[in-house]
Amino acid sequence: MERSMEADEPRHCAWCGRRLPGSGRIGRPRRYCAQPCRQRAYERRAALQRGGLPEDAVVLSTAELADLQDRLFQLRCAAEDVVTAAQDGAENDELRKLAAELVESAKGLERLR
Repeated sequence: MERSMEADEPRHCAWCGRRLPGSGRIGRPRRYCAQPCRQRAYERRAALQRGGLPEDAVVLSTAELADLQDRLFQLRCAAEDVVTAAQDGAENDELRKLAAELVESAKGLERLR
C-alpha cells in the first residue's frame, strides 16, 4: 500500500503546536495531543461563536501579543546582524553562525501558544 507524502510529514497539535506522534492507525488523524488541548480548542470555538467573531479569528491576550512582538523584534535584530556582518566582510564561519541564530529565532516565532 502506497502512503501519501502528506502521511510522512510530521503533524502538530492544533492547539499547542506540539508534534503529534505517528499513529499508524486508519481513520481520521488526530488534531490534538491531549484532552486538555482538545478542551481549550472547544472553549475557544464556543467563545468565538458567542462573541460573533469568525471561526478563523485569532484572539491573543495582551501578554501573548507582547510575547509575539518581542519575538518579532528578536527576529528582525538577528536578520540585521546577518546583513551588517555581510556588509562588513565577515568570514563564512561567522555568517553561518549568525544564519543559524536567525533560523532559531524564526523557529521560536512559529510558536504562537
